[in-house]
Amino acid sequence: MIYLDNSATTPPYQEVIESFSKVSSRYYGNPSSLHQFGMEAENLLTRARRQVADLLGVQPKEIVFTSGGTEGNNLAIKGAAFQYQTRGKHIITTSIEHDAVHEPFKQLKQFGFEVTYVPSDRNGFVRAKDIESAMREDTILISVIHVNNEIGSIQPIEEIGSMLKKYPKVLFHVDHVQGVGKVPLNIKDANIHLCTISGHKFHGLKGTGALYIREGLILSPLLSGGDQEFQLRSGTQNVAGAVSLAKALRMTMDQYEVNIHRVSGMKGKLMEELAKGEGIKVNTPASQSAPHIVNITVKGVKAEVLLHSLEEKGIFVSTTSACSSKKKQPSKTLLAMGRSEEEANEAIRLSLSYLNINDDVDYIVQSIFAAVEQLKKVMRDSK
Repeated sequence: MIYLDNSATTPPYQEVIESFSKVSSRYYGNPSSLHQFGMEAENLLTRARRQVADLLGVQPKEIVFTSGGTEGNNLAIKGAAFQYQTRGKHIITTSIEHDAVHEPFKQLKQFGFEVTYVPSDRNGFVRAKDIESAMREDTILISVIHVNNEIGSIQPIEEIGSMLKKYPKVLFHVDHVQGVGKVPLNIKDANIHLCTISGHKFHGLKGTGALYIREGLILSPLLSGGDQEFQLRSGTQNVAGAVSLAKALRMTMDQYEVNIHRVSGMKGKLMEELAKGEGIKVNTPASQSAPHIVNITVKGVKAEVLLHSLEEKGIFVSTTSACSSKKKQPSKTLLAMGRSEEEANEAIRLSLSYLNINDDVDYIVQSIFAAVEQLKKVMRDSK
């Protein structure tokens, strides 16, 4: 089996599973309880928060544990919008965001917020100057994805953050879910106020994540109840999840130095070889793209049909983002890049991880070519 759907979810490290199991079975106390078991759990939670903060280059009090990218994005976007709406109700995002950002912005329209969607170019990039041009006196929040989840284009986060220093009352949220552990981002230097990560994207467990909230910011919480997570996320904390998240992040950061060039080389070879195929167009930009994502369009072949054909060969890929694939809608990102609906329906995504090996590349390319030829032959014979 060759698993190439790591942008949807990654296989958890065995050590991460073991840490979750150990904490769940031995340190099961509620971290809000005052007795020994509660204090032990609280100490583990504090240590995990410190480890995540150190790895991200921020302060422990700036880390709030969440259930993943969707919750983190919603807390950042809605929490900031509702908290600072007296300053203005204009918010900005891009046309190539994940649905976990796109949908909160859409929902905020129902509460009287006005949304501006900054377009991307044909290669899947937005420009800082276009974001600045969209700003108004009543703009309070900008949200931009770091690494696009469908084609892997890396957005100019540092440039946008630098530009926003001229607008100190405008908050900057970054969806770092696809970038963390694969594309370095200095949160402080990039002038980011809010930043989302999700554990299962870097070999952690589903249901774990964290949101960076710059010290001094106040968010309107989505969940009301207790005082957990600095009064921003009420509910009994998932101590085992937080500990496993910290371990997964540390292991992935360690893997970056060791394996990033190898993975990037695999991606480059895949793009080069697949581009030689008849009717195959590579949608991932050759430069300024993440080292683990390759998106291609196969003319005349529906993405879902090709996906299942490759599955029969032991290769697992995806069509659009996993959160949208069951809707059977064309790639939103490719449409925003100016591709036709037909092309957007013919796109598949191959996403690597540090667990993939160089020897797989030739088999992947040959299998895609063979599957495409076989499917086209079937379509010709059926006419």
